[in-house]
Order: sequence, then structure tokens, then C-alpha cells
Amino acid sequence: MGQHILAIDQGTTSSRSIIFSPKGSIDAIAQQEFSQKYPKDGWVEHDPEEIWESVVSTLKEVFNKCSLTPSDIAAVGITNQRETTLVWNKNTGEPVYPAIVWQDRRTAQLCRDLSEDEELVSHITESTGLLLDPYFSATKVAWILDNVEGARQQAEDGELLFGTVDTFLIWRLTGGESHKTDATNASRTMLFDINNQCWDEKLLNKFNIPRSMLPEVMDCAADFGVTKEDIIGRAIPIQGVAGDQQAALVGQACFEKGMAKSTYGTGCFMILNTGDAPLQSKNRLLTTVGYRLNGKTTYALEGSIFMAGATVQWLRDGLKLIDDAAESEALAQRARQDNGVFLVPAFTGLGAPYWDPDARGAILGLTRDTGISEIVAAGLQSVCYQTKDLQKAMESDGARPTTIRVDGGMSRNDWVMGFLSDILGAEVERPEITETTALGAAFLAGLQAGVFNSIDDLTHCWKSDSVFTPRLTKQERDQAYDGWKAAVDRIRCS
Repeated sequence: MGQHILAIDQGTTSSRSIIFSPKGSIDAIAQQEFSQKYPKDGWVEHDPEEIWESVVSTLKEVFNKCSLTPSDIAAVGITNQRETTLVWNKNTGEPVYPAIVWQDRRTAQLCRDLSEDEELVSHITESTGLLLDPYFSATKVAWILDNVEGARQQAEDGELLFGTVDTFLIWRLTGGESHKTDATNASRTMLFDINNQCWDEKLLNKFNIPRSMLPEVMDCAADFGVTKEDIIGRAIPIQGVAGDQQAALVGQACFEKGMAKSTYGTGCFMILNTGDAPLQSKNRLLTTVGYRLNGKTTYALEGSIFMAGATVQWLRDGLKLIDDAAESEALAQRARQDNGVFLVPAFTGLGAPYWDPDARGAILGLTRDTGISEIVAAGLQSVCYQTKDLQKAMESDGARPTTIRVDGGMSRNDWVMGFLSDILGAEVERPEITETTALGAAFLAGLQAGVFNSIDDLTHCWKSDSVFTPRLTKQERDQAYDGWKAAVDRIRCS
């Protein structure tokens, strides 16, 4: 058996397979995009079969891009878009409905109705660390059972299974032998007691979700099953799993309390390591499982932004202001930084710390001088301003990040990272390998497979590439941020 690790990174807009060396460097990457479906306003769906096919395709393709073979792989790690909800028949393996994506807001009214039950709202926060919001899996599962013909009866008869994307992939990869998830993905369902590390029976009853549908919850580094031999020509153990943002926390080697990472993919997610005790936020941030190793849980504080890279996609595909995301950096450099234009990308509502599902996007401050450069720059700046919102909320909770490490596609944009440092008033550190979500999954699988002996080995694999330092004065920073807050206030509904 070899010492390389194969990571599956199943994201919101594409699936990727990446082979990592025992030192954490990348040997090969294969990527395939898949379609996004918007059947109604605020609804976002994926075709589960298209997800599956894209994963299998990249698993085969990645070996064509290097000299390695499946015999060189010690283990498989999986990281995935979180909260996205799938329900399938355990006998046929067929999904009963499309995957309801984490961005989907169809259950907003249900959440508003349930929010009148103060005891329930309090219990959700205390048990799961989350807020009652359509973002999470619980109301998505309930919607499927209540709206798909025959689904409720099948679930009660024990014929249906629920899982986030990791669980669905594990099920398919193992030929239906393994119905498992890890503690990080479980912690995003709004059904999992993060204090006692078990499914919450009170919440299962409230949402009328049969216990038989739920997967077994494992450590992040554990034995999740073995892939079928016919997928890539060899049976390989799946030994590391984590939701994408927690995987990035691991990939960024944020193993010390106070360390934080901010990932810029479709959305933006800042996670702060808070150590071995959950910290309840007073500013509508989420308390979640950072990672669980050897039965020991490390907790984290998280702020979630729905639109980061997705904003650039909209500038490209919706407004057609750019042909390629890479063009945005040069355009932004041509814009005046103090042009007064703000783009609030609340296309599917606002995430932390506002949690306003009914807010919608807007561009404010337009003048006759406004051009494509200013609008593109405002789109990029919106990601930085939203990160500032998260930083301020964490500080108010008494948990100021001591280290901010960035990753994801947008982190490769020097202009964005420079403005991020400016608006945060803090150093921003970018690693040599920005594919830290997949790297985290590889690290976890490598720990279980014995490629790495401890998290100290993982820390030594992490290498810094660039450090961005603030250039704005505090007065300039505060003035810019005040403009952002005024723009957000204009479009909020709650």
C-alpha cells in the first residue's frame, strides 16, 4: 500500500478529486462542474445523480493526470458542502427528491412559525449550537417527508435514509454497506446534540424525523467503509471525513485555541477554534464542532456568509460584466477605492450575524461616474465587508482571532486579500496550498491510515505563502465600514 491520499472535495458548484503526497503537496487535481437548479424564488437544488457522476468521473480522471495508480493510495478522505440534504431509498439507492442545497430558503416560513415557540428556539441553540434557520438540514428533511408523495410512510416503514452529501457518497462508494457521517457534518443538521455528541431525540420528535433514517456518527478520522473495487480499480478504505469548513480548519492547521481560518468558496465561512468547550455566541454566530479526534471534541465559533465566489459568478453569468473570474482583479484595481458604491449580495438572504432570509440583494451608491470597474470592485469588497461583520461579532463574544488564515478560490486574488487586511485591520496569511478544504480531508484520512502520526505532523506540513498587512488608517477603515453597514440596513427585512 502506498502513502498518498486521495481526497474527494464535493462542493456546491463542482466536484474535485485531489491526490496529495505524504508531505501534503498536490500531485494531481481533476474537477467537474455540475448544474445548479432554481425551481422557485429562494429554492436551490442539485441532482444527486449528477453529483455522484461528477465524483466518479473525477476519481477516474485524476489518475490520468499523474503517474500514480490506485495502489499508491493509502486512504480516501471526503469533504463536502454541508447542510445540503438528501433522502434516498435504502433498498434501491434512488433519491426520492433532488438534493436541497444549503442555500435553499423554502422552509423560511416554517422556521418563522416555529420561532414563536421560545422553548424550542432555546433548546435548539443550547443543544445544537445553531439558530433556527432554513440553512440547516432539519427543516429540509421535514419538507421532503411532508411534500414528496409516499415519503412519510416509507420513512416510518424504515425504507428511507437521510444524509448530508458525505453520507450519500459513502453509501454509494461502499455499495450501500456503510451509512455513516462524521461529527462535524452531524453538527450542521440542527438535529445533533453537540454537548453529548448524539442525535437529539426531542428535536427528532419535533421535526417528525424517524431515528432509523439517521447515519451513525463517527470521529473525523475513523473507518467509514471501503470503496467498491470497480470504481477506480481497487478497494480503498475511506478514513477521513469532515464538512468543508471544518476540513479547512484542519487543513490550515488551526489546532490552537484562538486560531481562525476564513474560506472563500461559493460562500465565505470564518471558523475560530475555541478549544474543548463550546462557546455560546451572543451575536448570532454558530457554535459547532471544529473536529473530533480519538473521541475528543474540539469546538469552534463560526460565521457563515452565503455569497462570496457566488457573487463573482453572478457578475460573470448574471450581469455578464466579466468573461472569467480572473478578470475581476484587474478591473477592481482600476476602480477608486472610495467610490461610494456598495453591492450587498443578499440573493438568498443574509447569513451571520443578521440571519435575515427575506433580505434581497442591491447595488447602492450608483452615480454617472460608476462603471463596470466600480461594480466589480464593490462585489469583491462585499466579501471583505461581510468578513468584517463576522470579526466584529466574534470580538463582541470575547473571542478575537489571534491568527487569520485564508483559503479558497478568492484567496488567490491579491487585490481582495489586500482589501481584506485593510478592512479587518489585521494580518491575513495565505498558505502555499490554498486547497485546504481537500487538504484537511487528506490530513484526517492520513491520520487514521498512519501516514501521519499526530497533529504535530500536520502542523509541520503547513507553509505560509503570503502575508497581507493593513494599509488603511483606522479612520479610513471605519468610514468605509460605516458605509457598508448603512447599505445593509437599507435592504434588511428583519
